[in-house]
Amino acid sequence: MTVKDFVQELSWRGMIHDKMPDTDTHLNETMRAAYVGFDPTADSLHIGNLVPIMLLAHFQRAGHKPYALVGGATGMIGDPSGKSSERNLLDEKTLRYNQECVRKQLSHFLDFTSGENNEAVMVNNYDWMKEFSFLDFIRDVGKHITINYMMAKDSVKNRITGDGTDGMSFTEFTYQLVQGYDFLHLFKNHNCTLQMGGSDQWGNITTGTELIRRIGGGKGYALTCPLITKSDGSKFGKSEGGNVWLDAKRTSPYKFYQYWLNTSDVDAEKYIKIFTFLNRETIDALVAEHAEAPHARALQKKLAEEVTKTVHGAENLEKAIAASNILFGKSTSEDLKGLDSETFLDVFEGVPQAEVKISEIENELDIIGALAEKTGFLKSNGEARRALKENSISVNKEKVNDTFKVGSKDLINGQFVLLQRGKKNYFIIKAVV
Repeated sequence: MTVKDFVQELSWRGMIHDKMPDTDTHLNETMRAAYVGFDPTADSLHIGNLVPIMLLAHFQRAGHKPYALVGGATGMIGDPSGKSSERNLLDEKTLRYNQECVRKQLSHFLDFTSGENNEAVMVNNYDWMKEFSFLDFIRDVGKHITINYMMAKDSVKNRITGDGTDGMSFTEFTYQLVQGYDFLHLFKNHNCTLQMGGSDQWGNITTGTELIRRIGGGKGYALTCPLITKSDGSKFGKSEGGNVWLDAKRTSPYKFYQYWLNTSDVDAEKYIKIFTFLNRETIDALVAEHAEAPHARALQKKLAEEVTKTVHGAENLEKAIAASNILFGKSTSEDLKGLDSETFLDVFEGVPQAEVKISEIENELDIIGALAEKTGFLKSNGEARRALKENSISVNKEKVNDTFKVGSKDLINGQFVLLQRGKKNYFIIKAVV
């Protein structure tokens, strides 16, 4: 099979932090197999996982075979890299469920079903570690790696000497051996010669290459990507609500889209290379367009569109754009009524609400009462009348006068009515039984 230059593709995108010598030559010779490990301790990946996912996706697009390893065994231990405490340990049933959820999310980026030689494969290290007895492991694996070698790893040194930590358990100390054995197992059973991951994984990955050299009698390669940061110093992948997840139930497509849309100019230029499959010419043209008119936010819009479409599909992207336009663009009452309840509440998160009995709305509620007495949106009936006279009141994005009555026809998803004074002053009526 003809392969493309994978390392060159990653290089211009800014996606290489470190690699072992001759990795380029090795990959350019023929189709190779590589793997990336994913933590299965949640039923969804988050955007912090997107860089290693993109590594595998570009690897497959370059004609190589990607393996996505779910760390069922290592998930029961906890990886010390970049952490100050141990993670919670999970049972097998939960891990299997999480694995299937992760597979579905990865299938948006990787082809698991093409039948081609480079079809993606998902494996779980619990499948080969569960029958391994402790005595077998320390005899067959542990004796090949010295304590001095393991202690020299930054991930170990930082945990042992770092301030404010309780040290490191033996369980976590053995993590690099287990991950190293994964690489050896995949090398021997799947001819997997490359492991990739974030730069914080370099120590664990090179332990694997050492086991391949000492036990497998072969050569393994390592490639890591930079850990993504934001230009303002805040943590990438976090929003006010915590992690930005790939699962729509945890982070709605609208909020997901908004996260990328709100990226700074500096970060957008970096992220569009890392998180999209757009080619170099397209990205260069977008960067030039953005430089000419930064206020139009061409980079942010394209970045948000591409990532949201890949993760959530074209239909959910269109819904996210429509929802965004309700606040920031021209939209109609019909656009508003097209929102599902979850997206409606996402769009108007933080907007004050008042409950009104649905029977009052069904009997048609006078607009002045809806604005003042029933909701407290405006302080008095007099203020409501003045606002209506000024033509500054809208119901569900449509201007109304003092004869308007709020009725069943105005309910969004049978539950909400959006009141608005001026451009940015919103209030929600929530119909209750």
